[in-house]
Amino acid sequence: MSRALKLAAKGRGRTSPNPMVGAVVVKNNRLLGKGWHRKAGEAHAEVVAMRRAGNTKGATLYVTLEPCSTQGRTPPCTAAILKSGIRRVVVGAIDPNPKHAGRAIRILRPAGLRIETGVLAREASALNRVFNHWIRTGSPWVIAKAAMTLDGKIATRTGDSKWITSTASRRVAHRLRSQADAILVGVNTILHDDPRLTIRSVPRLRPLLRVVLDPRGRMPANAKILRASPAYPTLVVTGTGVAASKCRRLARRGAAVWKVPLRSGRFALRRLLKKLGANGITSLLVEGGSETLGAFFDAGLVHQAAFFYAPKLVGGRSAIKAVGGSGIRRMKNAMRFREFQLRRIGDDLLVIAYV
Repeated sequence: MSRALKLAAKGRGRTSPNPMVGAVVVKNNRLLGKGWHRKAGEAHAEVVAMRRAGNTKGATLYVTLEPCSTQGRTPPCTAAILKSGIRRVVVGAIDPNPKHAGRAIRILRPAGLRIETGVLAREASALNRVFNHWIRTGSPWVIAKAAMTLDGKIATRTGDSKWITSTASRRVAHRLRSQADAILVGVNTILHDDPRLTIRSVPRLRPLLRVVLDPRGRMPANAKILRASPAYPTLVVTGTGVAASKCRRLARRGAAVWKVPLRSGRFALRRLLKKLGANGITSLLVEGGSETLGAFFDAGLVHQAAFFYAPKLVGGRSAIKAVGGSGIRRMKNAMRFREFQLRRIGDDLLVIAYV
């Protein structure tokens, strides 16, 4: 199962909106075949492993996630397992979808197969925490990403922000982008930095949706992010009061435009996430700026933080801090994180933690 989990992890950033899955076929303590799900629409891990194994009669199949039992873009894996001659199936995690959870077990066990579940279940569930959240809630998993100085600043008092972290850290940040379904910034980031929000030096097999929150319709028509391509579609989320002519101009530049009601001048972010989730976005990387990150933290919508720290100090009360918004009134109400991962990248430090 440990080997199957390592295989499954090869699909990180590739399989959405499907989960990452790995599988191994063994007989008489001999490895016959292995496989992992490479891309949505392609063969599932257990089917790949069984094909590579050849003769699977009497063998054991180890799979990190309960095999699918319904017809999707590919046939149900339970049918392939029943035809294969496999006699024993060892499962890591049960399907998180309440409609399907345990269904494969109820199909395979009465057919005479020995079924074992819960082997390295915690590790198998953690591998697919993004997919599990989306399938259960209908909303994407939200990752807050920022690059800052040791005193928590993302720009000086003049607004200068290039560059805080090293080239190596920026490569890792691009890898984070490559693993997400969508990346989101506020319009102030577009006005100040005019970023492309693309991925460099990291291969990607599917489009990356770039989302801009623009409540008052301030997106400039010549913004680099509007240079759309099939690999980088752009979505501008604007308020219902923004002029239709402005929305048409954005649409002519290739951007999709969603009009979303505002509450006290702000978007209802929870409703926006539901809409993104309904459109197949399972993970959302929120890159800023300060007030956009603050709005997501204030609304309790962040699930994971990825903070890069550079060994620099900016100071200044008007320098821009990484997380703005309203914040909390009392220290006892501070957001708590768990499962810290610390990584040294040259002189910089990457902190990944889960809410």
